[in-house]
Amino acid sequence: MIDYKSLAASGVQKLKPYIPGKPISELEREMGIVNIIKLASNENPLGSSPLAMQAVREVLDEVGLYPDGNGFALKQALAIKHNVDMDCITLGNGSNDVLVLLAEAFLSPKLNGVYSQYSFAVYPIAIQAVGAGHKQVPAMSWETNSPLGHDLDAMLAAIDDKTRLVFVANPNNPTGNHLSKKELKGFISKIPENVIVIVDEAYLEYSSKDEQVDASKWLKEFNNLVVTRTFSKAYGLAGLRVGYALSNPEIANVINRIRQPFNVNSLALIAAEHAIDDKEFLDRSLIENARGIKILEQTCNNLGLRFVPSKGNFLLIDFEKDAAPIYMELLKRGIITRPVGNYGLNDALRITIGTQQQMERLDKAMEQVCG
Repeated sequence: MIDYKSLAASGVQKLKPYIPGKPISELEREMGIVNIIKLASNENPLGSSPLAMQAVREVLDEVGLYPDGNGFALKQALAIKHNVDMDCITLGNGSNDVLVLLAEAFLSPKLNGVYSQYSFAVYPIAIQAVGAGHKQVPAMSWETNSPLGHDLDAMLAAIDDKTRLVFVANPNNPTGNHLSKKELKGFISKIPENVIVIVDEAYLEYSSKDEQVDASKWLKEFNNLVVTRTFSKAYGLAGLRVGYALSNPEIANVINRIRQPFNVNSLALIAAEHAIDDKEFLDRSLIENARGIKILEQTCNNLGLRFVPSKGNFLLIDFEKDAAPIYMELLKRGIITRPVGNYGLNDALRITIGTQQQMERLDKAMEQVCG
């Protein structure tokens, strides 16, 4: 019997598969539980933009045709939204796709990428898959004013002459930390121009208007800046998989050389184009999220549990003991949360913010399990 793993590229051999949040259908099969709520994958509890879904229904008869491989209409809408030229935009099958494309385009076994501990698990996967070196920089401690957040000084110190990519999530997943405009812009300004800085803004919409740090506004100032966004979170299109990168045209040109033809399907393209204009749905989503986060924070305070103050649509909660039994007890009550042991946070769970009704149900369940 051939060991096919040994035939894989060396970087791939060392990888561990990404583990997503448990699907509702899987819990139903395993435990026969009904009336399940999923608070594991940072999905929008209100569903999807009604404008987006109406647009999708109108083009269902066209799925026998290939999508526009260039995504002209969506790029045009994004160009207006961000005040950039269309050739600054790269579309992806979720922002995850463009993160991987960036690693494939700019890394090699002789180069490395830098990222913070407790940041999105796809960064090291993308780096290692191409055989590049990866530098994980220790995060800030719980006792700092940014618990488990990015240590920007340490990240700067980790950059060497072989560094090609630096990943910064703002707000960060799975912790929810948020860098200020002064902190982030100051950090980018100190990075050599031959090192590409990727600012992952998957959760940007959830920051309050006065706190939002939109790095795309600095694209003309920093030629080495790439900003990634997604429609999976606040816009509620996680199942359609559509995201994008904003960069200077030269970087976009490089990425598009390896981007797969038709990497964004026709339904995702039309849905995202119309979701951009659905301000009513976005506003409702943000209001619901703010209400839910207050409920969950109060639950934690009542139970004496510490958490990372979050600018996303989730909360990272530290139980100060193995969280696996707590995760299982919540599963038995029909509530799916997200273990984060793969990040080295065995004592914590990341819990997505749901509707007010869902958060009140979670509050009662956590009181039973942790009270």
